[in-house]
Amino acid sequence: MLKDFKPVLGILLRFIIIYLVLLFAYQFYLNANKDSGLDPFSNVIANQVNAIQHVLGYSSQLYNDVSNDQVWFYVKKQYVTRMVEGCNAISVMILFVSFVFAFYKGSKTFVFVLAGLGLLYIMNLLRIVGLNIVMAEHKEYGKMFHDFVFPAAIYGSVVLLWLIWIKFFALKHENS
Repeated sequence: MLKDFKPVLGILLRFIIIYLVLLFAYQFYLNANKDSGLDPFSNVIANQVNAIQHVLGYSSQLYNDVSNDQVWFYVKKQYVTRMVEGCNAISVMILFVSFVFAFYKGSKTFVFVLAGLGLLYIMNLLRIVGLNIVMAEHKEYGKMFHDFVFPAAIYGSVVLLWLIWIKFFALKHENS
């Protein structure tokens, strides 16, 4: 009976191992940067969001609150949001990478992961920019967009990428 489940168990075991390794590596990275405020990756994202907002006509400033591990966004000279470590979408990217590598298919796995991470990175930048604009223009919708709309967009992107990976790459030979 266990022989029938061996492929599924193998995929599940690969997912769990990859997820835990990436999660521990990320936690190590966070611990190594804990005394410098918001981690460097999140700071890069905050600065890129700031630059995009400037291009879109939403002049903004950043205030790095080192003691509280956060960056405050001021758009049009008013506080709109704050960015903390969880806003960098690394946990979402770890889930994405773990799932895709669980269905490893050679070198195309690496290409797909890199392309997917690039897309998720851009989606996350746009998510934060969008939230800042919503908070600056229509603060009454801020909670809804923060809690539902933008998470649906980022997690929906992950699910869509997973479906593309399974349908067009991971199971392509099995369906032929």
